[in-house]
Amino acid sequence: MASISPLRYPGGKGKIANFIKHIILQNDLRCVYVEPYAGGAGVACDLLLSEIVNKIIINDASLAIYAFWYSVINFPEDLCRLIKDTPVNVRVWHKQQEIQQENSPDMLELGFSTFFLNRTNVSGILKGGVIGGLEQKGNYLIDARYHKKNLIKRIMAIAKYAGKIELYNEDAMSLLDIIEINLPEKSLIYFDPPYFIKGKGLYRNFYNKNDHENIANKIINLKLSWIISYDNVPQIREMYPNIKNIIYDITYSARRHYNGNEIIYFSDDLEIPECNSPIDIKNKDIVNFLSNAKSQKIIHVK
Repeated sequence: MASISPLRYPGGKGKIANFIKHIILQNDLRCVYVEPYAGGAGVACDLLLSEIVNKIIINDASLAIYAFWYSVINFPEDLCRLIKDTPVNVRVWHKQQEIQQENSPDMLELGFSTFFLNRTNVSGILKGGVIGGLEQKGNYLIDARYHKKNLIKRIMAIAKYAGKIELYNEDAMSLLDIIEINLPEKSLIYFDPPYFIKGKGLYRNFYNKNDHENIANKIINLKLSWIISYDNVPQIREMYPNIKNIIYDITYSARRHYNGNEIIYFSDDLEIPECNSPIDIKNKDIVNFLSNAKSQKIIHVK
């Protein structure tokens, strides 16, 4: 699937966007879609631009990530102008690193800095090294993932839907306390927390074991529909006992390409598409489902 998000993100879930689309349509959950750990918000952006849902709520505890999405929503032209006019070189890279360390940064400056480093660092990791190294002698150089015209196009496409985006800079637990009471019944929350094993090396806002346990207890007791995906490890399986799930293989590209094993859990109320892996659901499956649903008047199709 072609990427819709302007950000590259470790563990980005764009590959299962069609699977989540299918769940939303099959369960008639087209009101609000929520990502408490937005990051690159690849699934949220796809759902928004394809108008599968009426509104998205995205949240990230990282001020840097929040600043980027804040800029997309509130200052898209200014952000795109910075992308267009700013040279992509190591000198600018150092400057953007400094902006990340400021105590009270301007939100647009921080948002652009986040974007610049995300597109020029290895695997998009903000605290990672620059592609090609500081001496720019690698096989790929600093601008290898920085295709200005295409990225500007993505940002402006999302900005057109700014009125349907609600943005927060909260811890996931706090976000749920804020929004849960006001969410329509026909909503879906998709949790994609930091990996249990490798989270510390990939994310600024990683979790310890207690954090994972606390969010597990919160999620299991939610009254709304939810999905959560994790690296498939014994510690996580112990936190979600007797909850329906699918285990599947996925290819990671954080710093190096390797195959991993993930597990995705579902609230009891959800009907799940029949598949061996969420990655198996393709766009044609969504088209076929919509066609059948429309002919049988199962759901309202926009």
